[in-house]
Amino acid sequence: MSTLILALIAGAVVGLALGALGGGGSVLAVPALIYLLGFTPAAATTAGLIIVTATSLTALYAHARTGTVRWKAGALFAAAGLLPAAAAGAAASRLPQPVLTAAFAALAAFAAVRMLRPGHAVTGSAAGGARPAKAAGTGAGLGALTGLLGVGGGFLAVPALVTVLAFEMQAAVGTSLLVIAANSLASLATRGATTVGIDWAVTGPFIGAAILGAWDGKRLAAKVTGTLLQRTFAGVLLTVAAFMLIDALT
Repeated sequence: MSTLILALIAGAVVGLALGALGGGGSVLAVPALIYLLGFTPAAATTAGLIIVTATSLTALYAHARTGTVRWKAGALFAAAGLLPAAAAGAAASRLPQPVLTAAFAALAAFAAVRMLRPGHAVTGSAAGGARPAKAAGTGAGLGALTGLLGVGGGFLAVPALVTVLAFEMQAAVGTSLLVIAANSLASLATRGATTVGIDWAVTGPFIGAAILGAWDGKRLAAKVTGTLLQRTFAGVLLTVAAFMLIDALT
């Protein structure tokens, strides 16, 4: 199978994940770039941020049209992660590649376990009872993960928005895309000159397919139960985590 076709398929899957679940795009994008498309881990994390930024902005627009984005709360949550994302992005280039790979695998496994756990029952809009310091701390942690590992943080932002800020699921999915876009842009700001190893002939079609997939993911989310989507995605995450951990240790 040609590299271009692999890029298009991987991009479509990443877009579907972001559009349907409000996260998980980079957790799939980075391994696909490394193992299917031949990118180095360092180049893959940077390319992953570019892909996720473009795709999350597209998905954010789709969700905003249906009114599922809480702009004020999402902006405050994202703002707390901007500086940590920038600082961690600068530090990422100094870490050994096996360390980044192992850390990414551990994070993917953690996210899968969280998605398989029974969800918190939340109804209505944000309850407003979350402590600002706790929300800021969570946002800062997600920002640091974004910068260090080249992930948008959406697969952790969704459960955080539900449990910390008491968002209902649909609002958490839509608002997480704002958090992803902000964190990814902040991390990219520190990696702007670090584009060595990025094959734009592959990355470009990947982005195009991901953007189209994001629209399909938004429509899919309205037809398939959230529980089924989460369990399926969690299974994929566990598989990716196991593969990357074995690769890091060998």
